[in-house]
Amino acid sequence: MGYHAGDYDVIIVGAGHAGCEAALAAARMGCKTLVLTLNLDNVALMPCNPAVGGPAKSHLVKEIDALGGQMGLNTDLTAIQMRMLNTGKGPAVHALRAQADKLKYQNLMKKTLESQINLDIKQLLVEEIIVEQEKVTGVVTQIGAIFTAKAIIVTTGTYLKGRIIIGSVHYPGGPNSQFPAVNLSDSLRKLGLELGRFKTGTPARVDQRSVDFSKMTIQPGDQRVHNFSFISPVKQRDQVPCWLTYTNETTHQIIRDNLHRSPLYAGIIEGIGPRYCPSIEDKVVRFADKLQHQIFIEPEGLDTYEMYVQGMSTSLPPDVQLLMLRSIPGLENVEIMRPGYAIEYDYVVPTQLKPSLECKQIKGLYTAGQINGTSGYEEAAAQGIIAGINAALQVKGKEPFTLKRSEAYIGVLIDDLVTKGTNEPYRLMTARAEYRLLLRQDNADHRLTELGYKIGLVTEERYKKYNIKWDLINKEIERLKSLTIPNNEETANLLIKLDSSELSQPTPAINLVRRPEVGIKDLRQLSLDFTPLQDEIIEEVEVEIKYEGYIKKQLAQVERFEKLEGRILSEDINYNEIKGLSAEAAQKLAKFLPTSIGQASRISGVSPADISVLLIWLEQQRRKTSGGE
Repeated sequence: MGYHAGDYDVIIVGAGHAGCEAALAAARMGCKTLVLTLNLDNVALMPCNPAVGGPAKSHLVKEIDALGGQMGLNTDLTAIQMRMLNTGKGPAVHALRAQADKLKYQNLMKKTLESQINLDIKQLLVEEIIVEQEKVTGVVTQIGAIFTAKAIIVTTGTYLKGRIIIGSVHYPGGPNSQFPAVNLSDSLRKLGLELGRFKTGTPARVDQRSVDFSKMTIQPGDQRVHNFSFISPVKQRDQVPCWLTYTNETTHQIIRDNLHRSPLYAGIIEGIGPRYCPSIEDKVVRFADKLQHQIFIEPEGLDTYEMYVQGMSTSLPPDVQLLMLRSIPGLENVEIMRPGYAIEYDYVVPTQLKPSLECKQIKGLYTAGQINGTSGYEEAAAQGIIAGINAALQVKGKEPFTLKRSEAYIGVLIDDLVTKGTNEPYRLMTARAEYRLLLRQDNADHRLTELGYKIGLVTEERYKKYNIKWDLINKEIERLKSLTIPNNEETANLLIKLDSSELSQPTPAINLVRRPEVGIKDLRQLSLDFTPLQDEIIEEVEVEIKYEGYIKKQLAQVERFEKLEGRILSEDINYNEIKGLSAEAAQKLAKFLPTSIGQASRISGVSPADISVLLIWLEQQRRKTSGGE
């Protein structure tokens, strides 16, 4: 028999990256919150590479931070290397990437949770979600403890019926040889949720002392100090390098000779793996014409000799793993500390969720993170903060908080999941966002901090800092409009140096900044009255000016998009009764229950003709209710 162990507003099941953000958001918004986790030593565990950011993912981290989340700040405080990627391209795809100290990241996040007011954290395995009259009421743990709650967020990552696979050996387990969660998976199925099966993997960890770095190319961090958080206190950072090497034909032959021992090709693995992060054996088979593949050797932390072999994810037997690693320059005498492995796990088919990440059929039940079919710490944390915000809003009887595709990469991520679903572990990429130039990583605070402030997650102090920053940016733009650059010898010399055409008359500074080859820092070399400003302010001003035309075009596109998003569809529409809809569209619309015409238009199988029928039908309904027909 179970026993009553406590009452809460919000319970979070799992303390990975989604669970941490969800818990902190709910607690910071004033809800009495409980986190239940399999193991307190694995809060915010990074079972794969301890890296944060990269293309599109850095946008998510900045957005989480702008809303008042923790991942960005935590990364800044524990990073051992930072680099800005894609600097040769436009600002829309610039991406910050950090190598974090794995244990320091975990410990700092655990301490943050422990220190948070309104938040309890307990080591218990949840076995069952209690639902009464299609609404959650609590959870039951392995030892019989029953906790009640008004909202429950399941963030179990890859632990649901997890199965570890190395060569022909496979056994039940979660990441890093943890226990799997078996009964919770069955509980979700009993509640009527459809589950699927995915697979992901990780490479071997090797001993730094057995690596010959002289045969590799050094990958140092940037000299300039970067940060993810808009309020980061970090002003300087000691950095350690990563290293680059390559596979070769010998490596590929070892893999080909042992494909019969690969669980991937022997049929032992049933789950679908990530297309954008394939195993090394998958790469060798799929890209047979490639003579080499990049391999990065990356430190796991400052207080360990373990190094991560990025690009060599595998589930081949350990003896084959050692053979192929030792065929790579610099790894000839390498020693494996932990072998690579694949993990299969259950996930919730995400089209069963509302854009708030609440399950459509069970009030108060939210899911966030890899349980929704995504891959990556950043995608998980982004879902976590949205689920945490919405659970708190529901407890308070307020309307849900959602982000549109035009507002944030978080909006793109969640809309893709709940509208289109995913047939492989989902990874966010810049190409998935239609409005990339508006959704840059540098302006995430401009897009989201005010929203975070309104829902009660962004503090008063932070909101003031944000307003001061953007006030400076706007003032500088106005100043550059009114500042005249004289047509004199000093200006002429500067323009020659920049390979820019000369002036025929004095011109507003803003006109020169619009030139691709002229930067604000260049103009600041002139003997004119310039206010001292931080680099990030100058860079933001420059982007706003140089891309003004493109930004206006995207804003016009967003306006058209907003009109469709603003046409609301109620949940009780009977699509089978709407004449003119194709049979497939009626079936898909009835299944997904989109919240707007915009969302309906993105459902696979719903054609532009079906959208026209829906718009006409909506107008007819409006006339009927207004008595104008």
